[in-house]
Amino acid sequence: MAYDEYLADRIRRHLHDRHVAFKELKMMGGLCFTVDGKMLCGIHIDKSYGDSLLMARIGQSIYERELNKPECLPMDFTGRPMRGYIFVTPQGFDTDAELGYWLNLCLDFNPLAKTSKRKSKT
Repeated sequence: MAYDEYLADRIRRHLHDRHVAFKELKMMGGLCFTVDGKMLCGIHIDKSYGDSLLMARIGQSIYERELNKPECLPMDFTGRPMRGYIFVTPQGFDTDAELGYWLNLCLDFNPLAKTSKRKSKT
């Protein structure tokens, strides 16, 4: 399996409990959750870290504050961190309350996030 299905179920349950309409997209060996056509969060197995990470789109205004937490890593696919996105290690989402904290940050930022500039094929 390319991503942690148990974590995916926990994310689904949280979003359902909050009555959030979402979609799932399998990408790059992971799973992304979108709300209103914008990336909300995702699950990524990082080979260098060796475990599943929660990718959280939290925005730039709280990025530095959250990145300073020991359970957080910069999201870096290209050699350059993507500001506004972080990886959370399993120690940061062990309980439902901890996972809810991160998902709520993502949901708070989502209305402010820009939609993808990627054009769909016709």
